[in-house]
This record gives sequence, C-alpha cells and structure tokens, in this order.
Amino acid sequence: MTASTSSPQPDQPGQAGRPGRPPRGGTPTAYAVSPDSGEHWTVEGAWEVAPGIHRIPLPLPMDGLKAINVYTIETDDGLTLVDGGWAIPEARELLDRCLKGIGAGFGDIKRFLVTHVHRDHFTMATVLGRELGIDVALGADEKPALDLLNNAGDLTENPFVAVLRSAGAHDLAEVWLGVGEDDPDLVQWQYPTTWLDGDQRIAVGDRVLDAVHTPGHTPGHYVFAEADAGLLFAGDHVLPTITPSIGFTVPPMDQPLGHFMASLTRVRALPDLRVLPAHGPVSPSTHARVDELLAFHEDRLDQSLAALSGGPLTSHDVAGHLGWTRHEKAYDSLDVFSQGMAAMETKAHLELLHARGRVTREETAEGVRFTAT
Repeated sequence: MTASTSSPQPDQPGQAGRPGRPPRGGTPTAYAVSPDSGEHWTVEGAWEVAPGIHRIPLPLPMDGLKAINVYTIETDDGLTLVDGGWAIPEARELLDRCLKGIGAGFGDIKRFLVTHVHRDHFTMATVLGRELGIDVALGADEKPALDLLNNAGDLTENPFVAVLRSAGAHDLAEVWLGVGEDDPDLVQWQYPTTWLDGDQRIAVGDRVLDAVHTPGHTPGHYVFAEADAGLLFAGDHVLPTITPSIGFTVPPMDQPLGHFMASLTRVRALPDLRVLPAHGPVSPSTHARVDELLAFHEDRLDQSLAALSGGPLTSHDVAGHLGWTRHEKAYDSLDVFSQGMAAMETKAHLELLHARGRVTREETAEGVRFTAT
C-alpha cells in the first residue's frame, strides 16, 4: 500500500497507510470485499455488521486510501458514532444520506468516540459536534497535536522538517520546508468536549465498550472493544490489509514503534474479536491479524539491523536499503511524501533497536547515525 501523495501539511498530522510492505498474504486493500456488504469495502451504504451497528464508508480526498469507515451504534437515546470522517462536503453529504437510509439523521447523533486525532477521523466529528452540541471524546494524549495546530501561527516552519533532518533526510526536508504555509482551519481542529484518559468502560445504551489506550500510530489512539458482541472498533491500530504509519506524527513521539507493538500485545490479550477497522473490510480475527503485524515489524527490525552491517548509517540511508510497498519498490522510486514517511518510520525501527541494545546512536550534523553493536 503506497502512502497518500497528499502534501505533508501541519494541519495533516498523519495518515493510516504507510509506504512499508504489508504483511504477506491477504487481498490488497484496492480489491478487498467486506463480508457485511458483499461488495468492495468502499461501496456507499450503511452496512449492518452486527445488530444495531452499521458501517458507513466515507470518501477521502487522497490518492492512496479511498475511504474511512465510520460506525454507528444505535441506542434508545440516539446514535453513538465511532470516528467522524474528514470534514469535506462530499463526506458530510454522504453521511447524511446513509443515516437517512437507516431512519436517522444528524440530530440523532449523541456522541462521537474518536479513535485518534488524524483529520480523516476527527475533523467531521468536531465540526458537527460544535454545530449540533454533540459530545466528542478523544484521547488525552492527542492534546499536544491539537495545541500545535491551534498555535500554528507561531510555527516558523513545517514541524515535520526537524523530524526529517533528524532522520538524515535533509534534501527531503528542504522540499517539505515550504509545504503547508497556510494556517490550518481551526473550525476543524477544535478541542473535544471529553478527554479519554487511561483505560475505562463506556456505557453506550445497553452496551458496554472497553476503551483501551493503544498508543503507537498516535500517542492518544484508542480502540473500543465490545466483548459481549465479539467486536473491536479498531481505528487505525489493527487494519486488515495495511499497517498504520509509525513515526509520522508531530510533536514527535518517543519510541512510537515500541508503544505500537506493546499496544498490539495488549489487544492480543483480549478475547479474539472481529475487527471493525477504520480502513478496509471487516475482518474475522484480532488475534490472527495482530500476530501478522507483530511478525512483520520483527522482520522489519531484522532487515534494518542487517542494513547496518557495513557501518553507521542514518535512517534515510537505511530506508534506501529496504523495499517499500507491497511491490518492494526501491526507496528512490517513491514520491517525496512517501520517502519522508519511509525515513521517519525507519527511524522508529532503529530507535527501537537502540532501546533493545542492538544498536548505538550518535547525534551528528548529518542526523542521528546508528551503528550495530
């Protein structure tokens, strides 16, 4: 799965897909059929995934991922939505149309449970929340990202530039330097009405969801598990056909890959649940998918370490030794946005190797250089 080719702007704090190889096997996202609809997972509709729960794919304005799944949970008091979609007119119109298809409307939405702060999950929720007085819940560890966006006028450069320089990708940093000079639309980046802090149980009508903090893709990512129904509203944490971007977030997160793999292990410790992902088709087993994702990243760690056999390298250098996307593309063949994501993700792998004592690191003018021990 190739990363989005959208421009890396300060008001775009991340994407789901990344340029790294997905775990082997399975149907590519572009061809995946979801069992609830019997159609490609992006086909318009409100598809029932369980009694009282519908999946609504909403469009995304990017070249990579084409849609995000928003989930509606019916209660006697109205609807709770897991994630909100990207605040673009096409998505808003489609959400309205699909809600009408199940006999509901915007006025029936009582709460948004947002898995994380990325714009394809958060911005429609916060816009509708403020317009209609709907409660919007978001992980508390996403606050630094919202603080950055709400104070973007104080920035002197694209915040990803420093991350790229640290990764040794100075040429890419120069390309990214002038991107996203316009201030973000703060209507789309208002603070939530409820902060989620730590694991907790959330009553949704007669249902009880376990809100589980799963940092990694972003610091404040949450999944919502309904054990009685055997369901996991997985956000971008567990995706059935791609892996989420790691290390592509500002402010930078310490040990994003370490946190992501630990969070996967936490989800693996839950009962085996059906995956209701933000992107891709409904999938039958959290356990099977988590095992694939953990194995994939361990393999990627081994490849990154092997690239250091000839001596110290920056993350940008190591990324050039690895294959990217399902098709094992050379790093130099990627577009500059995907190269930047690849360099940052490679740095996340190397930093975890450092934490495990497999490499040493040295801050240099060139960037952080890593050496195998």
